[in-house]
Amino acid sequence: MKAMVQDVYGSPEVLRIEEMDRPVPGPGEVLLRVHAAGVDQGVWHLMAGLPYAVRAVSGLRRPRTRVRGLDVAGVVEAVGPDVTRFREGDEVYGNCTGSFAEYARAKEKALAPKPASLSFEQAATVPVSACTALGAVRDSGRVKAGQSVLVLGASGGVGSFAVQVAKAYGAHVTGVCSTAKADLVRSLGADEVLDYTQQDPVDGTRRYDVILDIAGNRPIARLRRALTPRGTLVIVGGEGGGKWIGGNQRQLGAMLLTPFVGHRLRAHGTLVRQRDLEALTELIEAGSVTPAVDRTYPLAELPDAIRRLRDGQVRGKIAVRL
Repeated sequence: MKAMVQDVYGSPEVLRIEEMDRPVPGPGEVLLRVHAAGVDQGVWHLMAGLPYAVRAVSGLRRPRTRVRGLDVAGVVEAVGPDVTRFREGDEVYGNCTGSFAEYARAKEKALAPKPASLSFEQAATVPVSACTALGAVRDSGRVKAGQSVLVLGASGGVGSFAVQVAKAYGAHVTGVCSTAKADLVRSLGADEVLDYTQQDPVDGTRRYDVILDIAGNRPIARLRRALTPRGTLVIVGGEGGGKWIGGNQRQLGAMLLTPFVGHRLRAHGTLVRQRDLEALTELIEAGSVTPAVDRTYPLAELPDAIRRLRDGQVRGKIAVRL
């Protein structure tokens, strides 16, 4: 099979296509014929080995896993022992390691039936970003109908889903983005759109019940100024910060500070679970959530896709077609 591999950390130039043997599914795993894969910030961080803290998991000097890719949509080719939910021919989507290849292994518990209304390319952009957004809104943010929610980084992968999920939960949503991406955020259903190049969305003149900070470039103290007295701030993901621990410093700061202030400060990471994929499928089939796909690239052009993501040019999500 063809796969996009890397043997060293670095820029997109370290990626190359190589012929490899098909993986063999183990207990609780399925083999997928990959039709599409998603590209998100996690892919870039793992490729570059930045911040350096990720290397504690992915390999100190070189990547332990040669094939990149986390989001996947495809067809079940074979099942391993103890798999009960899926069989050959099922169309699924979810999370795995190594989706930038013609075939990939995935854990049964990290997959769900693909929404019938989505193409494989659309479905492949959902799992990591949308599960992150769902958890940030529902679990960490505890968003309720009638609340005001500010989404910083509303035009990105997680942000584009967070706007839609918060709206589905009945919130009044204000999305923050650049001038060039304001039309996208409006199309996602945001009640209001603030252009951060024209105004400071957290200057304290307006206050919100929940702030979802996905952009990662504002101090916690400044974000708290825009919260209601008992409001909630959710630091989503590890964006921003330096080369060593990146945005994880802000997440740690939020967790340490929250016992001493009136606001709820939460750090939210990424976890793709079957039940969350199924909850997202319900929202998708109901028309409440639609993936915003910026572009679709063939596998050979994956380096170009990652460059576009790295340079901040993406509106929503990028898919890779196999």
